[in-house]
Amino acid sequence: MAEVLVEFNTILRGDDGGRYAPRACARLGEDGLWEGWIEFVPADASGEPLQTGRETEQHDRSGAVYWARGLTQVYLEGALKRALQPTPVVARPTQVVAEPIFDGPRRTSGPVAAVTGRRPVLNPFEVYQQGEDILASELSALRAPRLRDIAIEFGFATVDEADAATAGQLAATIIAGVRRPRASSNSEHQPPSSQP
Repeated sequence: MAEVLVEFNTILRGDDGGRYAPRACARLGEDGLWEGWIEFVPADASGEPLQTGRETEQHDRSGAVYWARGLTQVYLEGALKRALQPTPVVARPTQVVAEPIFDGPRRTSGPVAAVTGRRPVLNPFEVYQQGEDILASELSALRAPRLRDIAIEFGFATVDEADAATAGQLAATIIAGVRRPRASSNSEHQPPSSQP
C-alpha cells in the first residue's frame, strides 16, 4: 500500500503557472523493492495533482525514508518539471490527509538495470534532455554515494574510479559522459562509447 513519507513545507511554481505542494511517496513494489515517487498537490483547488515516474528504488522502507528526507529544493523543482513534461498524468484526487493520491509512480519507458545493487536516483540522459544546467543542478543536490551509483550504473566510471572520486568530480564525470554519443540505441541506457 502506498504511503506519504515526507510532506515538504514549500510551495513550488511550475512552468504551467500552477503552485504545488510536493510530497514524497513510496510503496512496496511487486519485485519486493520499495519504489518512491513525488506527488505535487495543487495549492488551490482548481488544479490537478501530478506525479513523477519512479524516482528511486530501495531495498527496504528505511532506505525509502532516507531518500525522501534527503530531497532538496533543487531536486523537487526538477521533479516538478519532469512531472509536467511531456503530458502530466492525473488521477482522481482523494482528500485523505497524508495519504497518497496515486498507488504508484508513473510508468516510464522501461526498467533501469541495477549493476551496483542499488538503483540510481535519476537517469542522467533523461534529465540532460531538459538541459545541461538542469542536470548539473540536480547532480549538485546529490551526495557522493548517489553520484557513485549513477556513474557506475551508466558506465561513466569503474567502481574503483568512482570510489576514489569526490562528489564534484563524479558530477563532472557524469555530465561529460552524457555529452558523448551513445554507442548503441538497443538498450535503455547504453554507456557512452569510449572513443572521443
